[in-house]
Formats: sequence, structure tokens, C-alpha cells
Amino acid sequence: MADQIEMSPTDWVRKQTERILEQGTTDGVEVFDRPVVLLTMTGAKTGKKRYVPLMRVEQDGRYAIVASKGGAPEHPAWYNNLKANPAVTLQDGEKVVELTAREVEGDEREQWWQRAVEAYPPYAEYQTKTSRQIPVFVLE
Repeated sequence: MADQIEMSPTDWVRKQTERILEQGTTDGVEVFDRPVVLLTMTGAKTGKKRYVPLMRVEQDGRYAIVASKGGAPEHPAWYNNLKANPAVTLQDGEKVVELTAREVEGDEREQWWQRAVEAYPPYAEYQTKTSRQIPVFVLE
């Protein structure tokens, strides 16, 4: 199953992913004029590979991803995939690296949260829309 790929059922996400795959780079693919990275993870239930374009949050070669779902009351579907299978592939531009995701808390989360808000200011607004603390993962 791990070699099977399942594209997002969400139209704009699927189109964004297809564009990245067709051009071989995340360069020029943006959300609200902000760059994205493409994460490949394994589905928790299906074992299939899933593509997830996310906002680019990077500092000194390290990356973070934010499970915001636009401030919805629940985590995005990919959150459970990542918790079950933390090994991911990240594409930034043409660079592709194998990393492991780790959910961060406390001071480390706060530092990465501030970097995430700098990279994509709407995250701050998303947090005001939900009572859950929006999870942040560091990819190492």
C-alpha cells in the first residue's frame, strides 16, 4: 500500500499539489503570496502516501509545520497521519529531504509559533477562532 498515492479530495489542494508535481518544484506555488512546501506522509488508516502542501516555515535549514486548519475546532486530517507515521518527505523548491516530525510544546512551541506567524501572519487570527491550541511540528 505504501506505494499507492491518494490525492486530496479538496479541489484547490489537489490542484496545488498537481502543479508542484508537474513542475518539479514548489517555487512559484504560493498561498496568499506566501511560499509553500510539499509534505509527503503516510495515511494512518490506509497506509497510502498523501501529499499535503503547507506554508513554508523555515529557520536555519529546519522546518516547522502548523496544523491550523484555518482555525477550525478540530485538527486537520493530516494531523493523525503525522502522529501515527512521523517519517515524512519534504520538498522545498527542488530540494527533497527525508525528515521526522515531532510535535513541540512549551517554549520550543512558542518560538516556532512566532516564526510561523512571521512566515504566514493569518496563523495568529486562526488561533483566535478556536479553543484548541494549534499544534506545531518541527521536522528534523
